Amino acid sequence: TSVDDFRTKSHELLIELDAATMGMMQLVSSRCVSGPVWEEATRRHHDAYEVWNTFLNVPESGASPDAL
Repeated sequence: TSVDDFRTKSHELLIELDAATMGMMQLVSSRCVSGPVWEEATRRHHDAYEVWNTFLNVPESGASPDAL
């Protein structure tokens, strides 16, 4: 994967992680930290973080980060 490909995918994943974090923080500031909306927000954040972490920690054995 080229540096430009890495930057593009990294940027895409960080945008989603940032949006998920902001969504949670908005719920915290509105004191909505339980119930289905909160559960969906925490799931979104967790999933975004997991995808980001997997992308950064791809084994060097030739696996492609594009497989995500």
